[in-house]
Amino acid sequence: MELSDLQKIRRAKAEALQERGVSAYPSRATRTHTTAEALALFESEEAKDALADGHSPETITLTGRIVSYRHMGKTVFAHIRDGHGELQLYIRKDAVGEDAYADVLKLYDVGDFVQASGELFRTRMGEVSLRTNATVMLSKALNAPPEKWHGLQDIELRYRQRYADLIANASVRQVFETRSRIVSAIRHFLDSRGYLEVETPVLQPLYGGAAARPFTTHHNALDQTFYLRIADELYLKRLIVGGYERVYEIAKDFRNEGIDRNHSPEFTMLEFYQAYGDYEQMMEMVEQLVSSVIQEVFGGSTFTWQGHEIDVTPPWPRKTLREAIREESGIDYTEYPDADSLLAAARKAGADIESGTVWPRIVDELLKQFVRPFIVQPMFLIDYPVELSPLAKRKPDDPTHAERFQPYIGGGEIGNAFTELNDPMDQLARFLDQQEDREAGDEEAMPIDEDFINALMYGMPPTGGVGIGIDRLVMLLTDQATLRDVILFPAMRNLPSTPVDEPEIVSESTNG
Repeated sequence: MELSDLQKIRRAKAEALQERGVSAYPSRATRTHTTAEALALFESEEAKDALADGHSPETITLTGRIVSYRHMGKTVFAHIRDGHGELQLYIRKDAVGEDAYADVLKLYDVGDFVQASGELFRTRMGEVSLRTNATVMLSKALNAPPEKWHGLQDIELRYRQRYADLIANASVRQVFETRSRIVSAIRHFLDSRGYLEVETPVLQPLYGGAAARPFTTHHNALDQTFYLRIADELYLKRLIVGGYERVYEIAKDFRNEGIDRNHSPEFTMLEFYQAYGDYEQMMEMVEQLVSSVIQEVFGGSTFTWQGHEIDVTPPWPRKTLREAIREESGIDYTEYPDADSLLAAARKAGADIESGTVWPRIVDELLKQFVRPFIVQPMFLIDYPVELSPLAKRKPDDPTHAERFQPYIGGGEIGNAFTELNDPMDQLARFLDQQEDREAGDEEAMPIDEDFINALMYGMPPTGGVGIGIDRLVMLLTDQATLRDVILFPAMRNLPSTPVDEPEIVSESTNG
């Protein structure tokens, strides 16, 4: 690709280092302390009055990216950042030598990775700094970093060049660090309760376990169509059949659907299954899981979302789906047994639903349009129509509804759960009903999985199962506006072939 003028200038500096016999990209680096460790060490020695003439008694070697740079006479002040914080370098001409100082002055830029050695001291302004006596270029940056004070503002560019976003925006780095802690807390919760973490296939000969359209590929060696999984549910339940009593997986799933603030074609799901459990027990597990994660990550039972303080202390209230829809829309869907009559009633109530939508999808749209956006505090919606729940067990006292629940917080559902259907003949009948919906135009209806039916024929104990969207949970807990803000590298439409975009850059200092 063609370099920009700025990239050419920086490339020339890299070549100038090479001409001096100094690699702009050496293979090795040395570090004795992180910036955080160096600061802690100095403050400890300072408190113990163990400094020598105000300096640390030992030589410290730091590494990091130059994030600020200013030249004042015979001194360069620069801040370097590593993965633990920032620290100022104080580089004097008489300390490093005239030639080395000239290289720093002329050939170093904001964005470069460097190694610096020296003694720690506190400047007259009170800032702990490294009085540097030697520097080493570790990696010459050809792109200038995003502008220091305003960060990287272009949303599209932030997602396409997440590396630049992370350089520029400390708050973005914090979101993804929090995400990692949330996932670790989830694992800790489940591991401590005897769940076994497992892995199931991503490439599947038949997709299932959710209502969605799959991504399709061809396996050349097997000469067979395969699908990226839309869920790992059916494989995890096969493991319950096989004798494991508690299993979970944190899995990448893929659905060939639209992209919006709550949907991504590639996303992360937690699914866990418990033999001899039911949806009542799984509701308690979800309450405990979410409250435990928030306690571990945030140190309490509350978090803030869109200005609301949300309290996840169990128990959470429960309401049937039928009751919730009736209260908010005035529609009792049980009074409209066919799609045409329910669609007419839904439209009369103000719902925007396409003609030809099948009955269970109309119920789902009533939920999405009248109920879901208005649930802020934690709540379980329970007992869904069987037609909307092809993998859930029927309620013993109402076979038209299934023992299913969804946890709602902050205007959206974060998961889906049921008492799992373990009757193979009932499951086959549900698959056949789904097939009829497919033929009626529902592209997301599940196909018939004969091998899963065969697995159920070996016997599966009463089982409770839960799926929780990790991305949605993280989006909620970190108060982000869209899934793209909690996915490091979200799916993006390809751009036409053009020169590489550059973010707004910091003004090059006198060394440029």
